[in-house]
Amino acid sequence: MTRLALSRRAFMLGGVSAGGLALAGCASTATGVPAQQAPRIDPAYLRMYAAVPEERFPIPATDLAEIEPQFYRRVVKDPTGERPGTLVVRTQERMLYLVRDDGKAVRYGVGIGRAGFAWSGRAMIAAKREWPTWTPPAEMIARQPELEQWRRGMPPGLANPLGARALYIHKDGVDTLYRLHGTIEDWSIGRAVSSGCVRLINQDAIDLYQRVPVNTPILVV
Repeated sequence: MTRLALSRRAFMLGGVSAGGLALAGCASTATGVPAQQAPRIDPAYLRMYAAVPEERFPIPATDLAEIEPQFYRRVVKDPTGERPGTLVVRTQERMLYLVRDDGKAVRYGVGIGRAGFAWSGRAMIAAKREWPTWTPPAEMIARQPELEQWRRGMPPGLANPLGARALYIHKDGVDTLYRLHGTIEDWSIGRAVSSGCVRLINQDAIDLYQRVPVNTPILVV
């Protein structure tokens, strides 16, 4: 199947969505991993990351052979010590944790921003969007003139850098331009490839979106 993607080059720091919120799109800055002998994959994960045809834009099955197994979604003992309901992104681990109230956490493998673009600190999830619009800022268009066509916004879809879902991070009421969002670039999970956002497999982004309400605290370290 032909993979949809805008570019393997850097994408981020978006403009304004149809809902009036600033958006940050993140696309890749590295090529895919070399083809390797595919290991046997647990059928439970094949079901977890199966195609989602009922979505507004049908999502293909995740190519799990492109992702190291430790980055598959799973429930683990909470390693963060944060309060239940908190999101914790550990950038060195390439992991995102949603802390539960039973001493455990839902752990997601993520791709993170490359050096020079990453943000860290405590903040809140200020808004959520399904199939968000992405608009590159003027300074990004200046660096990448091919983005001029999206100056007024790139419509939602599989090729959109924000993927199927986006969660918007604000600190002290100010937009950080930092996002948790989906991606179809499965190979990028576990890598530092984007311009600053935290990217998840689209299926994981949908799962996280369903679990996390607005005003959820988040810590990025």
